[in-house]
Amino acid sequence: MPTKTKKIILSIEFILLFFGVPLFLFFDKNLIHPSSILLPVLVALILYFRKQKNFHLRDLVKMGIPKKMWFQQGIIILAIGIFLQLYVLVFEPENMWNLPKGNPYIWIAMFFFYPVFSAYGQEVVFRKFLFMRYKPLFQQKWAMVLASGITFSFVHIVYFSTLSLILTLLAGIYLALVYHKTKSVMFASILHGIMGFLIFTVGLGQHFWLDMMDWL
Repeated sequence: MPTKTKKIILSIEFILLFFGVPLFLFFDKNLIHPSSILLPVLVALILYFRKQKNFHLRDLVKMGIPKKMWFQQGIIILAIGIFLQLYVLVFEPENMWNLPKGNPYIWIAMFFFYPVFSAYGQEVVFRKFLFMRYKPLFQQKWAMVLASGITFSFVHIVYFSTLSLILTLLAGIYLALVYHKTKSVMFASILHGIMGFLIFTVGLGQHFWLDMMDWL
């Protein structure tokens, strides 16, 4: 059981990492592209994991998901895709399928790039690392799920979009619940990757990528 002092130090670390860093990037948006820090962070976390007891690298790729859960989550993802498409149809019809129509090559590249180089890294950070490192601070299930969802949403302030914050809060809570139940970073990453690709397909990518409109 961590001491009170250790909890205070851990709390400060948590605030600085998950709120301080995004705010720093938000107020100095010309310093560095937000997405460029994900790979170095992922490498650093893998080194951190290797020093932890009872951890194996296979923990980052294990699945073991029953067919029933695949089916259930598939239905949820389908419903999310329909909702996103309806949102664009009603509120942003001018952006309908803007990326696949405007730059199909980037859209196809996104199919491969986003799940591997973005979704997976984010799941390692906001699920595996956060759940492991800050369990002493968030010992109840819903406390941990909310901490994961809120921090996942907050980091998206670097894209300067209210819609991005709302959608990532909902997605963050959903993915945290899935990870809490399965303990599979890979499974959460697959779901994350599909949702991200749907975002860029239906016409909402500009809320999640600073330079996307330059591609069209």
